[in-house]
Amino acid sequence: MTKEVESFPVDVIYALPEQQKVITVNVAPGTSCIEAVEQSNIVAFFPEIDLAKVKLGIFSRQVKHQEVLQPGQRVEIYRPLIADPKDVRRRRAEKAKEEGRINKTTGAKVSA
Repeated sequence: MTKEVESFPVDVIYALPEQQKVITVNVAPGTSCIEAVEQSNIVAFFPEIDLAKVKLGIFSRQVKHQEVLQPGQRVEIYRPLIADPKDVRRRRAEKAKEEGRINKTTGAKVSA
C-alpha cells in the first residue's frame, strides 16, 4: 500500500535592499513555482511584482514558472537588474584607464 504525499510547506521569498518578506505556504504535490507565488499573495505587499514577467529561482538557480516544487524547496522572486553587469565592469575599466590606474595595453596594474 502506497502512502499518498500530503501537502508540504514552501517558502516564497522577495527581498529589497531595505526589507525582505518570507511567506510560507502549504502546497499540494505537483504545484508549480508560479502557483506557489500566487498562493502566497506576496503581490499584496509588493504590488510592483509583475507575475507575468517575474524571474523565479530555487536556491539561486533560475527556474521556469511551471517547474514543479519539491518538499524543502523555496521560491525566490528576483528583482530586475538596475544595470547590466558587463556594462558596469566595462565602465569601471574605462575609468581606471582614464585615471592611469592600469596599463592601457596589457591591462596590468601600473606600479607607483
